[in-house]
Amino acid sequence: MLRRFVLFLTFASCCILSGCSSSVTQIKGSNFAVTEKAGSSSEIDKFIKPYRDKIDADMNTVLAFAPQTIDKSGKLQTPIGNLFADMTLESARFLLSKRENKTVDFCLLNAGGVRSIIPKGNVTTRVAYEIMPFDNNLIVVELKGQQVQELLEYFASEKKPHPIAGIHFDIKDGKPENVFIGSVPFDNNRNYTVATSDYLYNGGDNMLFFKKAVAKYDLDYKLRNVLIDYFEKNDTIVPDASERVHLIN
Repeated sequence: MLRRFVLFLTFASCCILSGCSSSVTQIKGSNFAVTEKAGSSSEIDKFIKPYRDKIDADMNTVLAFAPQTIDKSGKLQTPIGNLFADMTLESARFLLSKRENKTVDFCLLNAGGVRSIIPKGNVTTRVAYEIMPFDNNLIVVELKGQQVQELLEYFASEKKPHPIAGIHFDIKDGKPENVFIGSVPFDNNRNYTVATSDYLYNGGDNMLFFKKAVAKYDLDYKLRNVLIDYFEKNDTIVPDASERVHLIN
């Protein structure tokens, strides 16, 4: 049940009547239950129908096609996570190269930020909103090797399928090993650029290593738009199933 909290402001009536500056003299709060008993208004429904129809038409616009369902199956990586990380890294590399003449080494997003899947069949704008309903922005941060090591250890300890791209490694006894960024072994003595979201940069999901970044590039580009633009440019959506994280028992 949803509840709406309403504030009542009582003003000094003498000031209002006299035209002087009004001031708040008392604040009261009350809870009112918003339930189906309230019913609907035909006038309001008639008023908003054109807007609702326009939004529905936009959301149902077919952008691409998925031959198979792209889901969340997997322990340390998922088809939808791989796809989202790959397209995010691709977009970040294009934008940062164009704006700053810099490259992006790899991408890390959060598993909890991927809210839905891509069902088999037509891929619509609505699918993009279902996958990424948040207004998170794409950013690139520059991390020292020490912070990248913290990132790797975080991933290994979390044991969640956080979407990654441009990096692969093993996890043995709860520790990251054999780390390659691109095709080159990880070097703890150099800096790396990482594509991620502003939510994670600000400490979301306890990814505090991002707050230690030595540089930040805000690309002013919503992750949702990464999805939409990718769907528009690729008529058939197929994720890359290559292994990024290998768990060694």
